[in-house]
Amino acid sequence: MVPVAAGTRERVTTLITGACGGIGRAVALRLAQDGCRIIATDLDIDRARSLAAELPGDGHVGLACNVASESDVEAVFASAVASVGPVEAMVSAAGLLRLRPDGTRSPLAEMDLADFDDHLAVNARGLFLCLRAYLRQWSEENKPRNGRVVTFASVAAQLGGYRSSASYIASKGAVMSLTKAAAREAAPLGITVNAVAPGLIDAPMLRLSLAPGQEAAAASAIPLGRIGEPDDVASAVSYLMSPGAAYMTGAVLDINGGYRMQ
Repeated sequence: MVPVAAGTRERVTTLITGACGGIGRAVALRLAQDGCRIIATDLDIDRARSLAAELPGDGHVGLACNVASESDVEAVFASAVASVGPVEAMVSAAGLLRLRPDGTRSPLAEMDLADFDDHLAVNARGLFLCLRAYLRQWSEENKPRNGRVVTFASVAAQLGGYRSSASYIASKGAVMSLTKAAAREAAPLGITVNAVAPGLIDAPMLRLSLAPGQEAAAASAIPLGRIGEPDDVASAVSYLMSPGAAYMTGAVLDINGGYRMQ
């Protein structure tokens, strides 16, 4: 990743869910380098605070949040507003991928209802709760200066999955639909809402489903010949958050090395 000098953009207060994950961390670092004030959230408050302290620039905050909990999400937004002011931009990177102990997907016919519900609770309901809390801050009379939302879909939802379960695929399909619905409703407020759809990215979630030694085989199916890096996704998020993406909304940006070509 090419470093971007802090302060090159207008300082925007940006909340990132799942900020301490492999991709979330890369996004937080990149947006902080871009000059954003980051509100980093994670299930673990210590990890969130540690990340906030490591980010370039100042004024960053670490908060605990379970995105599947309505009270947690409402509390995080209230705390953010009280400490640094309204949340002008949001990156919803928190996500859940659950596989069987041997790293394989659960077939639909064998899937527990709890497995399905848990994926929808974090990946879909979590996004809904965050979108609702974010949009409730704004009105026609009170619009954000730089309203941006980036959500996390997945190539798994576009293709029916790699090794991901149907519950994960369904939840990420819901993310794409929620993104479009939110984009239409947020447009009168000058807020853009877009999704990134990562493919195979070298992050902890991929390692859940990729056994050691399978990297070369996985990369061989990708036209660019390599598994993606978290910085590849962070760069795409940085663009969607930038002034240059002001006329782009309701879109899904594929970050997959060409694996899924239309």
